[in-house]
Amino acid sequence: MKVLNYLLAYRRFLLIVLTPLLLLPLPLIIKTKEAECAYTLFVVAIFWLTEPLPLAVSALLPAFMFPLFGIMESKEVASAYFKDFHLLLMGVICLATSIEKWNFHKRVALRMVMLVGVNPAWLTLGFMVSCSFLSMWLSNTSAAAMVMPIVEAVAQQITTAEAEADMLEMSYSNGSTNLALELDENVGECENSDWTEKGKQVNGYDNDMSSTVCTIEKENEKEKEQNLPPAETGRKSREDKYSGIFKVMCLCIAYSATIGGLTTITGTSTNLIFAEHFNTRYPDCKCINFGSWFILSIPITVVILVLSWVWLQWLFLGFDFKSMFKCGKKKTAREEASAKVIQEEYKKLGPMSYPEIVTLILFILMTLLWFTREPGFIPGWSSLFPKYKGYATDSTTALVIGLLFFIIPAKTLSRTSNGESTAYGYTPLITWKEFQSCMPWEIAILVGGGFALADGCEVSKLSDWVASKLTPLGSLPLWLIILISCLIVTSVTEVASNPATITIFLPILSPLAEAIHVNPLFILIPATLCTSFAFLLPVANPANAIVFSYGHLTVMDMVKAGLGINIIGVAVVMLGIMTWIVPIFDLYTYPSWAPIISSNSTGL
Repeated sequence: MKVLNYLLAYRRFLLIVLTPLLLLPLPLIIKTKEAECAYTLFVVAIFWLTEPLPLAVSALLPAFMFPLFGIMESKEVASAYFKDFHLLLMGVICLATSIEKWNFHKRVALRMVMLVGVNPAWLTLGFMVSCSFLSMWLSNTSAAAMVMPIVEAVAQQITTAEAEADMLEMSYSNGSTNLALELDENVGECENSDWTEKGKQVNGYDNDMSSTVCTIEKENEKEKEQNLPPAETGRKSREDKYSGIFKVMCLCIAYSATIGGLTTITGTSTNLIFAEHFNTRYPDCKCINFGSWFILSIPITVVILVLSWVWLQWLFLGFDFKSMFKCGKKKTAREEASAKVIQEEYKKLGPMSYPEIVTLILFILMTLLWFTREPGFIPGWSSLFPKYKGYATDSTTALVIGLLFFIIPAKTLSRTSNGESTAYGYTPLITWKEFQSCMPWEIAILVGGGFALADGCEVSKLSDWVASKLTPLGSLPLWLIILISCLIVTSVTEVASNPATITIFLPILSPLAEAIHVNPLFILIPATLCTSFAFLLPVANPANAIVFSYGHLTVMDMVKAGLGINIIGVAVVMLGIMTWIVPIFDLYTYPSWAPIISSNSTGL
């Protein structure tokens, strides 16, 4: 038993040591550059999937393994760790830092919720739209962390308002205030016991005595329900409904934070990794940019968001069209409470401050410059520099705007009652320390490791060997190949991080498309989108973990809801890639910018 305990305690260390040793026969027996590159790829991929080391640390392994194997020189490997992607990421993080620092995100979220109203279904949709909009420009984790406290405040206010309304209702129906209070105390005791039991299960332990007590209490509750007055029976049914509403509100934040990130090329790290991998592997193709990605993904995002909203409503509340679309009826206590807390939170923000206005202007300017660089249907601003075609990219725009956040002062001159101007010390909108605290350096190094692996596969001819072995898959229907790749990445991303998953599969799927003579975008776009579909478990996605930590959900709640949204997501992506995305990139034509793979193959 002690040996087993030691193995469990040192399992990460054993994995670090045994993985390279067990795979060592590959380069020792098959003494080719392809085998040596494959050995490095397998070691790094296993470390990324199991995470015995931090992801960024594992990503540094190619930096010394490739030079030792003679695959690439050290300076060549080092150049792969900082590319155009990193400049784009830095510019976007400057914007995100300013948005978070000056609370502009909170104003946007509250305003959107106020626009849709406080009807249960529309309130949920309002939170989903606001959270998904924020996640287009910020990280999914940041979007969930920003909106979730607002959701929690609304939920707490709903609980308080409904408890007061129930006490009054029971008091009127029974003719005694004391009786109502006594009933409320009894119910409170049962609720506390029930919540305690749920908390113990979430924390990974269970107490037999607590389970027995809860079981007895629940049985007693069923017996009491038969003799309860109508007001109390109605209160119990409302409690179940509100519990479902809280679950829906929590899940909508977790899922919309991920769904919204699909919309823009900068919305999630997987999109950025895909864009850099694609532009590096196919430099002659200029079709993937901010505008083209937005056009292909916005219908997918909207459809998935709406269907997810419908699915969550049906799963936890039932889809009651009458209550959803009721007009002109008096608001319930819960709806009044929701409206009150949202309006109070918005009033606390006060009028828009000078830093918020500047941040909004720079945000709009960055977005417009991204869209108008190479819109496709008309000449963009990049055509103003015909001698330097292709020199400016989305990262150029991001860096120019990002630099302005370090230059523009955060405070203006203010006039005193005497009419004199008071000068403050010069402080920019964001400082370097604030930028550093928001910059995801781990993701930056992880992506660099992925680029290094991709370069190593090209130099060692491993990618050519993989392509030759994948050629027989061309006999399968194209839609089936796409579906299989989508299902594989969706399954892997539930247990591995999204950036690690996409970094592993892009160098595999690109040769696959070339081998079967299919436009690489036909396979890479749906695989990239499906890599973000980590909806099943709290640990599958940081946004899921943040929402789960509030205690309103169980693991089974998330599994049930996430399974349905995974199916919805894959189905919508398949629909999109076979219909409206086809004419955008002329997917049924094998492009001139993709290499033509010969039938001759090399062996390891």
